[in-house]
Amino acid sequence: MELEFSGDTPRFKELREKMVKYQIQQRGIRDPNVLQAMLFVPRHLFVPEEHLNEAYDDHPLPIGKGQTISQPYIVALMTEALELKKEDKVLEIGTGSGYQAAILALIAKEVYTVERIKELYESAKERLDRLGFKNIFFKLFDGTLGWEDHSPFDAILVTAGAPSVPTPLVNQLKDGGRLVIPVGERHNQELIKITKKDGLQRTQNLGGCRFVDLVGVHGWKV
Repeated sequence: MELEFSGDTPRFKELREKMVKYQIQQRGIRDPNVLQAMLFVPRHLFVPEEHLNEAYDDHPLPIGKGQTISQPYIVALMTEALELKKEDKVLEIGTGSGYQAAILALIAKEVYTVERIKELYESAKERLDRLGFKNIFFKLFDGTLGWEDHSPFDAILVTAGAPSVPTPLVNQLKDGGRLVIPVGERHNQELIKITKKDGLQRTQNLGGCRFVDLVGVHGWKV
């Protein structure tokens, strides 16, 4: 996969190195593949121009249509929790700017990403195609329904807060698969990791978080 990151500069690379060292490593992220991916992907190419100078700051940023690009640490935490291997097939719910999909695509074999907002779907697809990602596949759809045609998945990542865990996503998870999803109230959730094994589900709480709403049949209503 030949990736073309035109627009990257020594200054942005230095900011990225500081982001990984101080915001991610010092908070306990240890997976070398996650650290390498966060060091490699130019986050500033995924934020609106008016927020360019904040691209590597320690907070989420608006990307339009009431959506955000997540705080770098949260991206790293969720990615590490998936325990990805290079042969894995991943489903992402909520493409947004495409940054999280890019991180996943550097670690896993294939990434299937679903976005419900047409403008974000189109801009993310154009951006990731232009940057040279060949292993990311896009769908404009209700993410709470997953992507059944390509299931089962080794890992599923949901980048929006849900009132409860959507049943279709659990059903589309392989045996041994991992699902990471924010669950709770509209303005306050817990980041939950579900591991599916022999028909049973083991749940782990990764801590508090705050995401935009997961809207759909099995999520919040508009």
